Amino acid sequence: MDKINDLENFSIVEVDPDKLDDEREEIDDRYQRRGSCIILPIFSLPSNYGIGTVGKEAYKFIEFLAESEQRYWQILPIGPTTYGDSPYQSYSSFAGNPYLIDLELLEEDGLLEKEEFENVHFSDDPSYVNYSLLYLYRLKVLKLAYNRAWSRYLKEIEEFRDKNAYWIEDYALYMALKEYFLDISWTEWPEDIKLRKKEALERYSAELKDEVNFFVFLQYIFFKQWDKLRDIAKKHHIDIIGDIPIYIAMDSADAWANSEILLLDEKTKNPIEVGGSPPDGFTEDGQLWGNPVYDWEYLKNTEYEWWIKRIEINLRFYDILRLDHFIGFSSFWSVPYGDETAKYGKRRKGPGYELFKKLKEELGELPIIIEDLGVLSDEVFELKKKVGYPGMAVLQFGFAPFANSDYIPHNIQENTIVYTGTHDNQTTRAWLEELDEKGFKFVKKYLNLSEEEGYNWGMIRAAMMTNARLAVIPMQDYLNLGDEARMNEPGTLGKNWRWRADKSDFNQKLMERIKYITKLYGRANGRPNRY
Repeated sequence: MDKINDLENFSIVEVDPDKLDDEREEIDDRYQRRGSCIILPIFSLPSNYGIGTVGKEAYKFIEFLAESEQRYWQILPIGPTTYGDSPYQSYSSFAGNPYLIDLELLEEDGLLEKEEFENVHFSDDPSYVNYSLLYLYRLKVLKLAYNRAWSRYLKEIEEFRDKNAYWIEDYALYMALKEYFLDISWTEWPEDIKLRKKEALERYSAELKDEVNFFVFLQYIFFKQWDKLRDIAKKHHIDIIGDIPIYIAMDSADAWANSEILLLDEKTKNPIEVGGSPPDGFTEDGQLWGNPVYDWEYLKNTEYEWWIKRIEINLRFYDILRLDHFIGFSSFWSVPYGDETAKYGKRRKGPGYELFKKLKEELGELPIIIEDLGVLSDEVFELKKKVGYPGMAVLQFGFAPFANSDYIPHNIQENTIVYTGTHDNQTTRAWLEELDEKGFKFVKKYLNLSEEEGYNWGMIRAAMMTNARLAVIPMQDYLNLGDEARMNEPGTLGKNWRWRADKSDFNQKLMERIKYITKLYGRANGRPNRY
């Protein structure tokens, strides 16, 4: 397949898309107006220092979104990552990732000198994140900023600490202890601190006070920068869609500080069962995720307090939440701890509508998107109907030759978020290139693909045309990139969550083309959101 994303040869057809979009009455419901969105994780933004951050390149991308008439920016989870570097495996459900703190903003605040970070070896290749180098050097640089900032910002830090008392003390102590015990899992710590005995908590908190303060400072500075980013997004009428994994990592402050919400052995604190997915047509042994599963009976008896706090706090960071693995709230695949595959797991009941009813009672109507992909049972359909949140449709899943899939464009319903592909899919270009001849002929005929338009743009056009209220396109698809830009290949380690854009990618020509197709299909931002 030839590369057909030739923006130099692109020209706008003489059509006035404004005439195609009748003036509509403003509706307060956040999902009632058609819109469009680009997926680009924070870490995938350009920067000179190894990883995208919440600094000026993020501001520029917000301007690019606004000029392209987008209404939303979808990012992946922003928590501090653990083994495997996945944003879906985080040390905390509430904390921000210190790697995403912008060093140049710290320099502007007088907390770093340029020479302290500009020549640090954060990366071997600007096209990819190197997490090993960040692990070696990033916190050392941030420690310099902490040493200058602590006394200067002490009052503000203490106010931040008080405001976030629900999670930050446990998180900061956990991270200090991880460092102290040379990164071993908390289940291997000495029993007194593993079991959070009062005397041990007091002793380690005093002994590691400076380290605890450092991790508090990192969260203060992260959210100070994040709040500035959110303000800029609001001024440009861009809403940020965040992402909440259903499970928490075993190696996390959440699991250590709230072990009672999980099915863990009382003495060893090892999981009794772990999460995964059953065998199917794609995976003979199923998928073994390894996350501890929830003790839903305990959570029910506490009126789902932890989940309510999790949603409430995350809504301070984002405008809309994408709730991962919605199927697991109906029923979940639970595998005995120690099994090498997910083959011998069992399906267990989740909390069902009761959890969402409680969330609505405590927090009101919530701006939530549900990730309802996979084989859906009648119970899942019923739960989805009750909660009323829009689900997802992925175009790549809709084109089995001549199949009448729910994800093929003519079947996609209005209360849906349509994606060309997600962070777990191949890019559109790579997917098309790997289709067999029969499959490609069907897609080409159905979408009327042409090299002149660009096959990737044909797929984007299909998403934009659907009845779905929101169309979401990965940045890699707009750039017509191949598998070298794939975000994640499930079940693999070492090559995921790494791709980064180049500054030259966000150019005027691309912006104009995105803007044109967005306006043509009635998805332009146009006017401020009213929520």
